[in-house]
Amino acid sequence: MATRFLEVSNLHGWYGESHVLHGVDFHVDEGEVVTLLGRNGAGRTSTLRAILGLIGSRKGSVKVHGTETTHLATHRIARLGIGYCPEERGIFSSLSAEENLMLPPTLGDSGLSLDQIYAMFPNLKERASSQGTRLSGGEQQMLAVARVLRTGARLLLLDEISEGLAPVIVQKLGEVVHGLREQGYTIVMVEQNFRFAAPLADRFLVMEHGRVIQQFTQAELPERMARLHEYLGV
Repeated sequence: MATRFLEVSNLHGWYGESHVLHGVDFHVDEGEVVTLLGRNGAGRTSTLRAILGLIGSRKGSVKVHGTETTHLATHRIARLGIGYCPEERGIFSSLSAEENLMLPPTLGDSGLSLDQIYAMFPNLKERASSQGTRLSGGEQQMLAVARVLRTGARLLLLDEISEGLAPVIVQKLGEVVHGLREQGYTIVMVEQNFRFAAPLADRFLVMEHGRVIQQFTQAELPERMARLHEYLGV
């Protein structure tokens, strides 16, 4: 039987008085890639943030390898093996690319070495001494993903990593996600770019109004396309 890495049950979340998550339920098995789909404002990014306790307040249950985390501080949740790549990337612009890569904490013993990172992202090797502000948008996104991989996290929360990037960079990131899946990483992706997400995920969860309203597998995707057009306009 598959081992559950993440289990989210009846998760509610607030920013101040704004109630944004209304009982989110889903699970992610170890080694599985799951994509959260939905229109802007559906609650996808808030779900990732709530998993890590980066939301105003939350209630419900979030278990990581069976450990309840809703009472834990964000840094303690991360140390259970979770890496988060936010939509805004969050790199340190005054530091070089390589200095950014040397900063992450150690969450596990499976973090990638600099040589492994540079083999995966040759652009970063070429720009190792360049300040974050001098990197292109695509290079910044590669750096944000690479930094998470340096930590040794085995559950990756990736928020819109393909957004606004040139097709050649999106293709490269798709190859990286596919490779990570082959290496047994567990991944939850928020993606607006359905063409990018479609071939990568094992399962798709459709969110609307702060809850999961549909879920289906890769094998069920062809028969669900009509409904996806309706929900997402894809």
